[in-house]
Amino acid sequence: MKIIAYSCVDLRFETVPNASLKVSLKDLAAWTTATRVYQDYAGLDGQAGHPEGDRAVPAPGDRLQPDRPQWQQLLQDCQQDPPDAVLVRRLADLGDSVTAVGDRLASLTALGIPLRLADAPADAPPLSQADILRQFQALQAEQHRQRIQQGHAHNRIHAQPPPGKAPYGYRRGKDRYLLDRTTAPLVKDFFDHFLLYGSLRGSIRYLQQKYNKKISSSTGKRWLTSPVYRGDLTYYTGEVVPDTHAAILPRAEAAQVDRILRRNRKLPPRAASAPRSLSGLVVCGECQSALRVSSVSRPRQAQRYLYLRPAACPRQRQCGAIAYDAVLQATLERICADLPRIVSGTPLPDVEQMQQAIAAQIATRQDWLAQLPDLLQQGILDTPTADLRAYTLRTELARLQSQLDQLPPANLRAIAQVISLPQFWIDLSESERRAYFREFLRQIVLEREGGEWRVRLAFLLEGKGEME
Repeated sequence: MKIIAYSCVDLRFETVPNASLKVSLKDLAAWTTATRVYQDYAGLDGQAGHPEGDRAVPAPGDRLQPDRPQWQQLLQDCQQDPPDAVLVRRLADLGDSVTAVGDRLASLTALGIPLRLADAPADAPPLSQADILRQFQALQAEQHRQRIQQGHAHNRIHAQPPPGKAPYGYRRGKDRYLLDRTTAPLVKDFFDHFLLYGSLRGSIRYLQQKYNKKISSSTGKRWLTSPVYRGDLTYYTGEVVPDTHAAILPRAEAAQVDRILRRNRKLPPRAASAPRSLSGLVVCGECQSALRVSSVSRPRQAQRYLYLRPAACPRQRQCGAIAYDAVLQATLERICADLPRIVSGTPLPDVEQMQQAIAAQIATRQDWLAQLPDLLQQGILDTPTADLRAYTLRTELARLQSQLDQLPPANLRAIAQVISLPQFWIDLSESERRAYFREFLRQIVLEREGGEWRVRLAFLLEGKGEME
């Protein structure tokens, strides 16, 4: 049984399948029976459509026109060697309107060639005229959906905002987001507070106290991770287009926000925003219970005392509490003694070389992007193709910049040497100590021996070879 397949892909919002069209198809078994595959690209001519075995991806110089060369080639081949059926993904692949689909169905009917759909069972008979008529109503809805997708794809290629309300802190302009002078300072203040203290819940409380603005934890986290506040646009496809509007959160600060979020992800939710630097890090070596900070005071006295107590000690005689300040001081002493040895004995990645490699890729794509206007002026590219290529390059630049921002600092050994000095920790606040602890420590184990105790530190560098 000889079956040939046909598909039309709109490059503005669809991913180009491979030559055998096994991508984005529901019934792969039906397509493997096709002896030849014809593929057009919506609006592309010249080298636009290619049968199986030829180039499946259009060249940058392909020009936009409404005809479908591969469909015309399919009809010519069917006149010379008629197949038993023509297989399509959906009726909408045959045309952009009901009239166009009807004309192409009439062409197949005149040749006596039945039509089959890919999502039909392999043993299902070809579509009859009654089946096709019943699907015309669904076809109209499908083509309406495609026209909406084409409009959204046009906006995406031209780096225009997606549909919907502008994010808090922005307002809609003609073709981009504009800063809202009323709410943008509030969002900026939220970011600054988070960078200073590293506490999501604390930043949310700060907004409520200073501006009487109530937001949930999920909204606050969405603000911290949203590309929109970094001057980028993100779409439902997951692609990010950089530098499309004014940013509230600069790139350098955004990278620091990402590092704080990754660091807090290893801690219990409440410990991540706790005011004390040891919260969420100390574990009892005897009962393996996490130690939490407890505050006590004497009657009629303002002074308060901090202790570390096991949160859930399973022993009948529970492990006793230890003064918080004593554990803190012992931790600082162990950091100054152990960190230089850990850093010197751990093979660290060549972060500087990795940064240079990614920077070279970014520079290459920026050079390609700068060449597009000249190619357009010389007639090598037409406007729609140049716009599509520019969009692809911008999304690649955003991906590479994200990789560059997530790399650990190149001078990690120098930083470790600095924080190994006892003088460094003098006069640091609890929030500042918390930032450094969570940057280098995975856990603080409190080991007890009789009535004595000591701390043992587990560094993030140990056994991993790099900072997370």
